Amino acid sequence: MTTLPSGFARARRWLRDHPLAFDATLAFCVLIAMICGSFADPGKGGHGPTFGTRTPEAFSVLLMVLAASALVLRRRHSMAALAVTGGLTATEYIFMDPPAPVVMSTVIALYTVASRTDRPTTWRVGLLTMGILTMAAMVFGSTPWYSQENLGVFAWTGMASAAGDAVRSRRAFVDAIRERAERAERTREEEARRRVAEERLRIARDLHDVVAHHIALVNVQAGVAAHVMDKRPDQAKEALAHVRDASRSALNELRVTVGLLRQSGDPEAPTEPAPGLAVLDELVDTFRNAGLPVEVAGADRDPGLPAAVDLAAYRVIQEALTNVRKHAGAGARAEVSVVRVGTTAEITVLDNGRGSAAGRPGAESTPDGGGHGLLGMRERVTALGGALTAGPRYGGGFRVHAILPLEARTGEPEQPGPAAATGERR
Repeated sequence: MTTLPSGFARARRWLRDHPLAFDATLAFCVLIAMICGSFADPGKGGHGPTFGTRTPEAFSVLLMVLAASALVLRRRHSMAALAVTGGLTATEYIFMDPPAPVVMSTVIALYTVASRTDRPTTWRVGLLTMGILTMAAMVFGSTPWYSQENLGVFAWTGMASAAGDAVRSRRAFVDAIRERAERAERTREEEARRRVAEERLRIARDLHDVVAHHIALVNVQAGVAAHVMDKRPDQAKEALAHVRDASRSALNELRVTVGLLRQSGDPEAPTEPAPGLAVLDELVDTFRNAGLPVEVAGADRDPGLPAAVDLAAYRVIQEALTNVRKHAGAGARAEVSVVRVGTTAEITVLDNGRGSAAGRPGAESTPDGGGHGLLGMRERVTALGGALTAGPRYGGGFRVHAILPLEARTGEPEQPGPAAATGERR
């Protein structure tokens, strides 16, 4: 069974979806109110209006019908509807005494104009309408100019202008709030997508650093073991032991990295700290065991470094040494330096190798040689507000130099510049 509130709400929705039908209904209601009001005598004796003592003239009924008909088009042609109803009201005041309440249609039309235009237009049109109708009522009416009927015309037209302007202001305010809410929602979605992309890029860099470093060591040691397996089994066993250690380290670091993707309630979430300069000796030892002589010329391992800077410095050294091992060639040596200079930490990795054609400046990249080593290092450094340069050294070799601010900031990764791309290693 349909309740009264639900039926009323359904009717409101239907009228809102059909504005012309709503305006026609409103015009009909205004016509009924004007006709009913035309039977009232204002009462010249000061005792108030009385009903049933007079009947409206045919001319007044015609004016009321025309004024109500003009309200049907009040939305599409609001100014025209106001002009028609205002003219009919002034005509009623000029030729009929006492006048019929045709002014009710003008009040509705003036409210519509005020609610659909700007404030300056409302002031101009409202004052003009108020002045014309009030003057017509005062000059052509038989009642004194200060009578309540004349003052009522002034008050009702003024209230119509004020009410329409208030409704227009409220609609603009609600629309502005809705627009801000939608814009904020879009901004939150864009920020969430940006953070997801940044996190994916960070995890990809970590995975690349871990896998590239350890797989390179495993490849070298496995090659050594295969080469000396028959003639020097002891050395082959030692190489295989290094393979086991490198693979175990790779698995541990992968477990730490992938553990960041776990949900908070997942079991066995890793609690190992991220690697940093505190374990630089262990990192260097893995390369020495793989046959790459590495000298640590200077290492500032102040534990006060921010965690992000400490991890970035470690990853830069790891990737740079991996590139030396892969591209510098036989007999190459590397030198690592970590120095604090003011409010920055400078990381330098040098080598004296000649390298293969694929890994040297100006050479064509091989189909399977494409990598992201230098690009990942540069993105990691610039994300903290630092700078990284990499290129060949005068006289041979390669140099990687990173400057990291001790007060790290989070920012958008910058695109590598032309100078950084020169001599890029994979």
